[in-house]
Amino acid sequence: MAHGHHHHSTSADGQRALGWTLLLIFSFMIVEVVGALISGSLALLADAAHTLTDSAALALAWLGFLVARRTADAARSFGYARFEVLAGAFNGLAMVAIVVFIVVEAVARLSDPQPVLPLPMIVIGCLGAAVNVLAFRLLHGSSDHINVRGAMLHVLGDLLSSLATIVAGVVILLTAWMPIDPLLSLLVAALVLRSAIGLLRQAGHILLEGTPGEIDPVRLGDALRESIPGVRDVHHVHVWSLSSGHHLATMHIRVTEGTDHGALLPAVKHLLHERFGLAHTTVQVCPEDCPDATDHSSS
Repeated sequence: MAHGHHHHSTSADGQRALGWTLLLIFSFMIVEVVGALISGSLALLADAAHTLTDSAALALAWLGFLVARRTADAARSFGYARFEVLAGAFNGLAMVAIVVFIVVEAVARLSDPQPVLPLPMIVIGCLGAAVNVLAFRLLHGSSDHINVRGAMLHVLGDLLSSLATIVAGVVILLTAWMPIDPLLSLLVAALVLRSAIGLLRQAGHILLEGTPGEIDPVRLGDALRESIPGVRDVHHVHVWSLSSGHHLATMHIRVTEGTDHGALLPAVKHLLHERFGLAHTTVQVCPEDCPDATDHSSS
């Protein structure tokens, strides 16, 4: 898999690191669920929920590598790249449901505290912290890939929720004050909710063909006008994302008379690629009076 040119091998390394991390974190989640059932700790259950959302994020990133290799066919001219976005939206919704369950349960327990065994909490919390540090180290090697960077953030968030579990366990061990467990489970639920909302917003923006945050269509038009002689104005600019980090654009360019279209297009495409990272662009070049320019001409 890793032979061939350099870029491909880094992508294969990233996929391998993600695959191992996914296995590690998913197996640990099962340990956490068992520990939560044994100790009766809601904080530990919330931590397991956080680990589950992590596994889902890692699985998505891993699938993203796999799907990127599947080629397009006639019915899906863009291949399966959007699958990652749909799965992300689904993951976000599932996380919201989990958070609702934890909050309801925590509120019930605050009014009627349940006894919790602190030792399994502390042991599994420490194990969790170790697992997350290890996962972070695994991913750090190939952190230049966008899929891997997102996964690293999840792993760090999970480290926080493991620490919350340890704190709850220590407090119960020393003071036997049971409400700390549901209180800290609420804190972890808030962490899970934050990632869920982030996922949903990102997926929703892409599914609504929103303009990627790092590209400003107006600046794009200005850059073309300033850098490329013969470009009079740029209108009908649409920029959207196929999946995270994979952007497309279409636009109309009005040129002054006598401009050589043959030389203009490669220059335009080169600028869009170099300065805005747009590898796939469709550019329509219009003469002085573009049939579509009546309402959209940007000054």
